[in-house]
Amino acid sequence: MRHTGAVNIPASSAALTSRPGTPPSPYIELHRDQWRALASAAPLPLTQADLEKLRGLGDPIDLPEVDVVYRPLTALLEHFITTARERARRTADFLGVDERPTPFVVAVAGSVAVGKSTTARLLAHLLARFPDTPRVDLVTTDGFLLPNAVLEARGLTARKGFPESYDQKALLEFVTAVKSGAPRVEAPVYSHTVYDIVPGRKLVIERPDVVVLEGLNVLQPAPRVRHSPGNDERTVASALAVSDFIDFSIYVDADPEDIRRWYLDRFLTLKHTAFKDPDSYFRRYQAIPDDIALAAANEVWESVNLVNLRENIAPTRGRATLVLHKDADHHMSRVLLRKA
Repeated sequence: MRHTGAVNIPASSAALTSRPGTPPSPYIELHRDQWRALASAAPLPLTQADLEKLRGLGDPIDLPEVDVVYRPLTALLEHFITTARERARRTADFLGVDERPTPFVVAVAGSVAVGKSTTARLLAHLLARFPDTPRVDLVTTDGFLLPNAVLEARGLTARKGFPESYDQKALLEFVTAVKSGAPRVEAPVYSHTVYDIVPGRKLVIERPDVVVLEGLNVLQPAPRVRHSPGNDERTVASALAVSDFIDFSIYVDADPEDIRRWYLDRFLTLKHTAFKDPDSYFRRYQAIPDDIALAAANEVWESVNLVNLRENIAPTRGRATLVLHKDADHHMSRVLLRKA
């Protein structure tokens, strides 16, 4: 039986946003059991072997969790994609033009170590299983980080991952080209082993149905700039931001203390695996005792990642179409979907 992608929200869930005495909310909130009830009766198009390849290091997600979280989520996304295509077709008919729909862009945002990479990979893999969206590309904004040499020259090495550490112009041009329907778009490639951009390597995007764009700061609003007309200096927003070209956005959320623990657990696992690679940027940690290495990692979390989360990433949560909140065990506890 073909999956239609239709999602019906139980009437009882709507009451969560309208209880007496609670302020109005722009979101429909569904707790885990309510979200689970939306899972399709169709077979889950994912195997354990698939999941092993897709989940991020330190993310304990299993097939039952995929079933609970991602079957409803991908069905909901297919509904949004179908609606967007129909709107594009109707608009083209009204204007009397022959214009094909542009790729549907799904953004996945959230902190370092929260599991957004797993979410992005699962979405890309599952969306490609739907007959109407067979061509899905996954792009991470890591490829648009400024090269380490540039970061060092600008004094930004300690702020890698902050908005100013990205080539914002190139990232905006990339997303603009995708949403303009360009037949071929290229993105830089980042290596987590060498912790830098790979010179000469490009990811090529050619007319996909869907682009999943994953990154720390993909939901940032347009940057503020100083404008001085005469003597009247004031701060105004620039014209465009990457988020202006996103069709559906997901913020993966969790308590910062839980994320810190996941970050340190992942660091320790990497220390005993990937950091042994002779080409690894972090190879120096491999020979250090675990307790000393973890203390250094915790300092990085406190001085860099937590600061970035509080100042830049978490403030964009309210701009998301859907917030996926995790509990301390990496399990989804509730979903908030922006009201239409």
